Amino acid sequence: MLRLASCSSLLLLLKAVVGLPWFQSIGAVLVFYLGSGGWKFMKVFYKTIGRDVRGAFTLVRVKLQVKKHLREKNTVPIIFKECVRRHPNKTALIFEGTGASWTFKELDEFSNAVANFLYAEGFRSGDVIALFMENCNEYVGFWLGMAKMGVEAALINFNLRLDALEHCFSVSNSKAVIFGQEMSQAMTDVYAMMGKSVRLYCFGDCDRSAIPPSTEFIAPLLQSASRLPPKDPGRSFTDKLFYIYTSGTTGLPKAAIVVHSRYFRMAALVHYGFGMRSDDVIYDCLPLYHSAGNIVGMGQCILLGLTVVIKKKFSASRFWDDCAKYNCTIVQYIGEICRYLLNQPVREAESKHRVRMALGNGLRPAIWKEFMSRFRIPQIAEFYGATECNCSLGNFDNNVGSCGFNSRILPFVYPIRLMKVNEETMELIRSPDGICIPCQPGEPGQLVGRIIQSDPLRRFDGYVNESATNKKIAKNVFKHGDMAYLSGDVLVMDELGYMYFRDRTGDTFRWKGENVSTTEVEGILSKLLQQADVVVYGVEVPGTEGRAGMAAIADPDHKSDLEKFVKDLKKSLPGYAHPVFLRLLPEVNKTGTYKFQKTDMRKEGFDPSLVKDALYVLDSQQGKYIPLDDAVYQRIQSGKLKL
Repeated sequence: MLRLASCSSLLLLLKAVVGLPWFQSIGAVLVFYLGSGGWKFMKVFYKTIGRDVRGAFTLVRVKLQVKKHLREKNTVPIIFKECVRRHPNKTALIFEGTGASWTFKELDEFSNAVANFLYAEGFRSGDVIALFMENCNEYVGFWLGMAKMGVEAALINFNLRLDALEHCFSVSNSKAVIFGQEMSQAMTDVYAMMGKSVRLYCFGDCDRSAIPPSTEFIAPLLQSASRLPPKDPGRSFTDKLFYIYTSGTTGLPKAAIVVHSRYFRMAALVHYGFGMRSDDVIYDCLPLYHSAGNIVGMGQCILLGLTVVIKKKFSASRFWDDCAKYNCTIVQYIGEICRYLLNQPVREAESKHRVRMALGNGLRPAIWKEFMSRFRIPQIAEFYGATECNCSLGNFDNNVGSCGFNSRILPFVYPIRLMKVNEETMELIRSPDGICIPCQPGEPGQLVGRIIQSDPLRRFDGYVNESATNKKIAKNVFKHGDMAYLSGDVLVMDELGYMYFRDRTGDTFRWKGENVSTTEVEGILSKLLQQADVVVYGVEVPGTEGRAGMAAIADPDHKSDLEKFVKDLKKSLPGYAHPVFLRLLPEVNKTGTYKFQKTDMRKEGFDPSLVKDALYVLDSQQGKYIPLDDAVYQRIQSGKLKL
């Protein structure tokens, strides 16, 4: 009876989701039945109908809310205002660093002060202000206050320095920078590269001699600003909210556009899909310049009224103590966090918490069950998504190892697909009529999502750079005349429609939870090595998540000063982008168009039995590169040498 009821519910949902008449809906089911081998279809139907109904209900619920907000011309600040009205004295934010607790009313008033101050300073709707500081309650108040008066925040990765940092300021056309006192040295270093018209505001107790000249201290100025709601800037649900920077294949970070409707969609799909509750308390230890921390996590507070505990930086040793102290029920993670926690010695706090759900992406299947068992977490809420993508996935039913699913019964309800690609060039493979070829279960393919700009759930807002936007769009994918977003990621689907992450295409790799652009790192390393040819790529290391960076350097005479190189690296690149391995070779092979060839080097990795060039590995304890011989290689393979 339950399965029959679920079937009826699913058919009822079809009209709401895709507008299909009853007879077409039933016909679609029959077509799938006949095309998939009868009883095979019945097996898939029986095992997935409950999951698919839940997913469809989530889509319908979010879609109806999006339509309502579009109709009423709501924005993120307007939705937040309703949260404040419902429970002004409920705790909104807790900053673990100081223990500071803000109610929804206090967050509202602080953000009002930010909006009124910036307006008095002459900033207007459509201007951009960069936010460059570490996690804290005020970080949220700053970007929310900007949004209240129509200013778009550029959320800057606080690990960036010099060229990459200046690029992020300039590409977004930021008229001002609000930076934390902890960023004083970085701002001083980059100041000479910036336009003198950019206004600077320091938050915190900064030493005047340690910051750029003309910098203003914003904290005392906010004290005298009005706490009353600012004037409505007249923004819409599809206007820009802020920018989040992503690493891509084109070199320097790209500014991805996040509009109000995208912020709502990402937060709401996670909230309803994973069954969050109004009394949940979320432990957010991810950086707030990332979409995972600031949209998936913080969006639960801003839009849906949950309490969020902000951690300045992730700490494996303090993780469970914090969760117990603040009565957290949901924790956020990236794959590396789960591994770091499992590597910690067993402690009492890890079994004294109230956590019922771990929310994130990148949890390796090999440690999935161990993570759940050791830390007594009933639900892993794994999802797939990127800041700019329109093809997010969610593992709503705790299926081990998968990052989400697409219905095998009615795949057209959610227009995403895995499309066949050439695994050497990663180009989409097309049929004779020019349309892309969908993958069958078990076949790896690139995940794509159909673009429908009139639908906030399917639109693609792209990047500030139009060229970067165009590179993520393919035409004639599902049918002639359409457009689709290219995720750049290879996944594989099983016969039930569960999706499993397989690899990342293009010149990026993921290390320590961060996407690393090989082109960007190559440029900086080449500069440090007097313009030597440098090729950067990611290599797999047993027992670690993602890929470790490896740099092949053209150094025929072995003149590179590796001690100086390490010191220069620390000044120029964040730690996660430092190459773990070095390969010094006579010259780097190039194509006819002067592109570096790295496929063979990536396959050889750092195995000294395969690589005849000089190899080095970064010893984190000694803080220097050491020769990588067979003995060191075995220590890495066994996990005795920690990277």
